Amino acid sequence: MSDRDITVGVLSLHSSKESKAILNAVDEMGYDTEWLRAENTAISVTDGEMTLEPAVDVVANRLLLSSDEHPAEGIGLGMTISRLAPTLNEPMAATTALHKFASAAALADAGVPVPDALLALSSDLLNEERDRFGDRAVYKTAIGTHGGGTWMVDLENQVNAQVGGRYAFLQEYMEHDEQRHHDLRVYVVGDQIVGAMNRYAPEGEWRTNVALGGEVEDMTGELPERVREIALDSVDAIGLDYAGVDIVQSDDGYYVLEVNPTAGFRGLFKASGVSPAPYIAQLAIERAGGSVDHETVERLSDRLDDSKPACTPKKPQPKAQENVVVGYIEEVVVTGTQGTKSVLAKSDTGATRTSIDAKLAAEIGTGPILDIVKIKSGSLKSGRSRPVVDLVVGVGGTQHTVTASVEDRGHMDYPLLLGRDILKHYQVDVTRRADDESDVETEEEEQSEE
Repeated sequence: MSDRDITVGVLSLHSSKESKAILNAVDEMGYDTEWLRAENTAISVTDGEMTLEPAVDVVANRLLLSSDEHPAEGIGLGMTISRLAPTLNEPMAATTALHKFASAAALADAGVPVPDALLALSSDLLNEERDRFGDRAVYKTAIGTHGGGTWMVDLENQVNAQVGGRYAFLQEYMEHDEQRHHDLRVYVVGDQIVGAMNRYAPEGEWRTNVALGGEVEDMTGELPERVREIALDSVDAIGLDYAGVDIVQSDDGYYVLEVNPTAGFRGLFKASGVSPAPYIAQLAIERAGGSVDHETVERLSDRLDDSKPACTPKKPQPKAQENVVVGYIEEVVVTGTQGTKSVLAKSDTGATRTSIDAKLAAEIGTGPILDIVKIKSGSLKSGRSRPVVDLVVGVGGTQHTVTASVEDRGHMDYPLLLGRDILKHYQVDVTRRADDESDVETEEEEQSEE
């Protein structure tokens, strides 16, 4: 096999700009590509021999496990495929990074500085020690959920050892710039730093995520040597081939917050004009025995080509399937940072998002406020402004993390309204009621967002 016969696979069951950009970069380098997705991927064992379809010579692992309800499924899939082809971001390393406390343990064991943190398996143990963090701390689920799972909490109030069935921990909040909170995202591929940026939190927010409206600033050529050393050591300690390393500065130095194996490219490209995609493509090709000259990588790094790759598998025709049925009035479980409650909720397919009563939101400890949105109502053409927060809702044993609006529902019969953000996963039977009442409510509910 000549080096040009190499086929690079990207394992990514979701559509993302990053996966597309890696595949397009490999194509530009003259090598074959396969996008390993649900539509085209199968693993066979015949007479003790395992084969992977489509056949690839190397795999770049881009499984987004943090948003899976059952991440062990993805981990098992990744481990299976890694037995059939060399894999970048090998599944066990990606799993260590997925679990934020396991990641912190690996970093600390390697001598990489991390913030003080506490994971306890009972709420009593967690609250007994919370005073050590001062007045407030960062409260995180060990595995993130659908973009949520991180809060700033006032430690005068107690917190739960679990949020939505996932263990949570307290982490020291570090601040160096009192005027505007920010951190560093350093993107590492192999043994090199391909780009770096400062991420500034939007007004009224302490999280710096670009997806939440954070601003970015190029730092690629201005990184202190200590930061470069910490970033490279972090990726090596976890065992990853590429990752975004989040670093915060405090008054006594730099600390690693997280190491993200599926970090996005868009913010970094916006700040620095450099895409990590061709560097990952080069690393994959070289892992399979091929070669790419440095000039080609640099030429391709000045664009983020997220157009549809030529190897995108065709989607099968959708088949009719039976969805799980929920009632017009359904008993659900809501979870916040301070508690979990079982409540009756009304299903409203006309509502864009789920809505929670302000009193219930305070009882279970939702927050922080992510945004203020304007909601249209049947009788108010101009709409009403409401805060929205992360909320974990359990329906029939399935957890959903949604961005719910908060309102005063004290005059309504049910403290929770299930919107289409949850109901899209179910069929609604308007004749079924968990409260066994036959009267139909006439209260007004939101219809759509402006």
